[in-house]
Amino acid sequence: MKNLTKHWIKLVLVYNIVCIVVSLLFYFFKLVPNLLCYPPNSIDNDFQVIINGLTYTQQYVMIVLSSIVFENIILIYSLKKTNKLRLKLINCPKSDSSKAYYELSKSILKIPKLIYVIQVIVPIIMIAITFSLLKGDLFITLKVCLLFFSMLTLIASIAYIFSKKTFQNILVDIFYELSDYTEIDSNFNNYVKRSSVKNTIFIVTVPMFIVTAILIALSGYASVINETGDLTYIFYNQQLNTLSIPDTSENPTNDLMNILSEINYRKDLDTYFIISPDNQIITSNNEELSEFFTIYLEQLSPTQPEKNRIYDFYGDDSQGVFRKVNINGQDWTIGVRYNLVSTDILIDILTMIVILFITNIVLLRYFANYLMGELKRISNALLNIAKENDINSNKKLPVVSNDELGDLVNAFNEIQELTQNNIDQIHKNQNMLMERERLASLGQLIGGIAHNLKTPIMSISGASEGLTDLIKEYDASIGDPEVTYKDHHAIAKDMYDWVSKIKSYSEYMSDVITAVKGQAVTLSENETTSFDINELVKRVNILMKHELKNALITLNVQLNVDKETTLNGDITSLVQVINNMISNSIQSYNGEPNKSIDLIIDKKGNNIIISIKDYGSGLPDAVKEKLFKEMITTKGKNGTGLGLFMSYSTIKAHFNGNITFDTEKGKGTTFHIILPL
Repeated sequence: MKNLTKHWIKLVLVYNIVCIVVSLLFYFFKLVPNLLCYPPNSIDNDFQVIINGLTYTQQYVMIVLSSIVFENIILIYSLKKTNKLRLKLINCPKSDSSKAYYELSKSILKIPKLIYVIQVIVPIIMIAITFSLLKGDLFITLKVCLLFFSMLTLIASIAYIFSKKTFQNILVDIFYELSDYTEIDSNFNNYVKRSSVKNTIFIVTVPMFIVTAILIALSGYASVINETGDLTYIFYNQQLNTLSIPDTSENPTNDLMNILSEINYRKDLDTYFIISPDNQIITSNNEELSEFFTIYLEQLSPTQPEKNRIYDFYGDDSQGVFRKVNINGQDWTIGVRYNLVSTDILIDILTMIVILFITNIVLLRYFANYLMGELKRISNALLNIAKENDINSNKKLPVVSNDELGDLVNAFNEIQELTQNNIDQIHKNQNMLMERERLASLGQLIGGIAHNLKTPIMSISGASEGLTDLIKEYDASIGDPEVTYKDHHAIAKDMYDWVSKIKSYSEYMSDVITAVKGQAVTLSENETTSFDINELVKRVNILMKHELKNALITLNVQLNVDKETTLNGDITSLVQVINNMISNSIQSYNGEPNKSIDLIIDKKGNNIIISIKDYGSGLPDAVKEKLFKEMITTKGKNGTGLGLFMSYSTIKAHFNGNITFDTEKGKGTTFHIILPL
């Protein structure tokens, strides 16, 4: 949880710092006013408050803050949801752990794209609504939205690049944090929608191209507008200054309209206007002059170097030029309002952007496909190795480039060759270790054989001597009149008793030899047969009798199933696994006598559960973490570490079963062998 919080703090800092830095760069370089051709001296003053109610800085801060607020809301929501899914994963059963982990993964991997979209879309919608309320026309709103779209996309792309790695680190930390609770399988793409490096390339590069294209287009368009505005102003200013205006007139309005109509207008959209002394406004096309235009004329134009130049609304490519005239002792204002919007230029710029965009997409897609093709070639080779489980079936890959991809192919080929050599060596070492373990087991087995056979052999020897004595006695009694029929029957009965003992001893020896013969074969000679619980327990008792007796340990067998229950598999392998666990239990007592080990056989559902329980010292933490995963031993130089490792492999491979364990320090350990019926 500590690492998770650290990552989320880092993400919040990254997103907010990127947003603030890029916004400040746009603000201090005045990209918005410059690229949208805002009228000079019209922002962040009382004039703008009168027109808009908000200054440019206030509008800008509002847009940036909205992006930051929504971004942080998503981050906080994502943190809560992630932690909720994390707790769900911790508390879920092991059988559901994979699904819970991938649900968590899917949620985390969606966050960067979700924030990306929200960072761009939500502020753009707010901008469109704001400019609609401020009475900006559609063309102005479009330009403003395009400019802020480029800024917000730049912020989102940079934040996405820096944050994607952090989101992956979050998943890595959660995986390792919860590794004790989960059984994650390899079917990641079955739960989480597949993505691609190609998509990542597009997410990063295409928006950056769009941002660059928009900024270049707006910059070029602004330059054209400024240059065209300067030339048009000079033209109409000369036209107005050359007009001959009478000092007196009976109808000044009509006279001025006639004079202004003689001007050679450059476009049909250009119009003249007249403002009378009583502020009545007359235009040649009967359209009203905007409030921005008239207030700018009165308040801001006199403060500019070109004191008779007028500008229209923010981002509106309309300007004007005026001249003050005096008729009948009263001041009149005459002028021309001209439109600088060039549809042809705008269409040319947009066409060029579209052509470049399509070209960029095609080339980028081709490059991405080439890159993915090379990576796919290597990944397919690795997948083939995994599927076929045989590195010999995979040939080396051809090197077709001298760049990093070529280096990757070379590395793959070298690793494949090295892996093959290592596998060969591992097979040799494995055979040696298995042979060593087998011989060690046989050595221990031979000691048990000697003890198990010595007692019945001595008993048979004693019985044969007793039987010899009886034969001699019987032979001497032949023809003796003192020996009665009753004496003959008594001698016969004694002889029968000795023969019965010899028979029982022989049967016991036969059982020992049968059990030993089964355990003396190599692992590769195991065969699948049917056997019952009774035969299994019988063999375990015979083979462990000597070791248990020497250690003064009692084996308590508890059969909670029918002893004739049949299992399928190699009984010799199963006996070896059980005996190995009983030997480990004996060693857990560290030589203490008069202890006990429980061998419990239960049936749960369609499984037979064989439990070997001791009351020793328990397993150390270091052993618990590596048990069944690698060859580890607590016997020092006397152990190979193959016992439990091979036992686990044997149960998995030959019985399609499993081995689990419970252990508590100072109280003992129980191993559970789970065998499906």
